[in-house]
Amino acid sequence: MTDTDRELLRATFGEDAELYDHARPGYPDQVFEDLVRLGGLSPRSRVLEIGCGTGQASRPLARLGGTIIAVELSPELAAVARRNLREFRNVTVEVSPFEHWTPPTTPFDLVISATAFHWIDPAIRVDKAADVLRPGGTLAVVHTEHVAGGTENFFADAQACYEAFDPRTPPGLRLTPAADIPDDPIEVAPSARFGPARFRRYEWEQGYTTGEYLDLLMTYSGHRTLPRPAGDGLLACIANLIDRDHGGQISKRYLTRLTMADRAA
Repeated sequence: MTDTDRELLRATFGEDAELYDHARPGYPDQVFEDLVRLGGLSPRSRVLEIGCGTGQASRPLARLGGTIIAVELSPELAAVARRNLREFRNVTVEVSPFEHWTPPTTPFDLVISATAFHWIDPAIRVDKAADVLRPGGTLAVVHTEHVAGGTENFFADAQACYEAFDPRTPPGLRLTPAADIPDDPIEVAPSARFGPARFRRYEWEQGYTTGEYLDLLMTYSGHRTLPRPAGDGLLACIANLIDRDHGGQISKRYLTRLTMADRAA
């Protein structure tokens, strides 16, 4: 992905912040239980969240206590996050690209990024995360992707819709089983700034009605950047498949991966 593509695509998420808030799924509770246990978090911990969106991961983090600063690129997403987090006085949401954000002088115990770290400039993200952590502090990256499972016939049939309306679609594309997706060391392996990475994996499914699934698709940058006639045709094709063949309801299987690494002393 070029720098220009990354800047264009990551800006799409704030175009409809309310849609993003109600359509995007959250994360398994076990992710945050493992964060507490493996990251040694306590009510005194200082946490930086990179790319908080509308607060899907921020709320469970906030319930842990401690001081949380959440940095979000989009003013629209940040506004919804502030609304969703207004009950938590321990959370501050700041609007800024992480690349240009000025951190406080007091270091953090945890830096976490949920479904956002890959949108940060790869030349900056790991080193800047290390810079704001105390020695021994933890970088945690959460990444969720769609894997084989759920209503498998629908996702196989939907490939024809994508090939018909989205020229970027590889022919014959099929979903990858979760077991075939390797752990991701988030670039810390070649970095002298962090120790060895630790990994946790979580598989889960979520059901969607036709309307809910179309809403979800319109929170993805690839769908939002598809030109209007083709985008409308793609959504109509997918809606027809769900309604005609699956009674207006499908299930989608996810793999959420948690990668953690501690800053070297």
